[in-house]
Amino acid sequence: MEKKFIYLLAEILDMNEDEILTQDKFREYKNWDSLAYLSVIAMMDEEFDIQIESNDFKDLIYVEDLVNAVIKD
Repeated sequence: MEKKFIYLLAEILDMNEDEILTQDKFREYKNWDSLAYLSVIAMMDEEFDIQIESNDFKDLIYVEDLVNAVIKD
């Protein structure tokens, strides 16, 4: 599931999968913006059936946090 998530995140950010590391702060990627934020929220819902509130999303810092949000449910 982690590989699928990173693949989809890479697609959203127009990056190569190998450029995304779980210890990276995803908001520091050069292509991260409000559209990427909305796309990640939508992807988590559509692909993994995870609904995450804006307040909860603010607490996520690293790519690993995003992955864990998907895996834990």
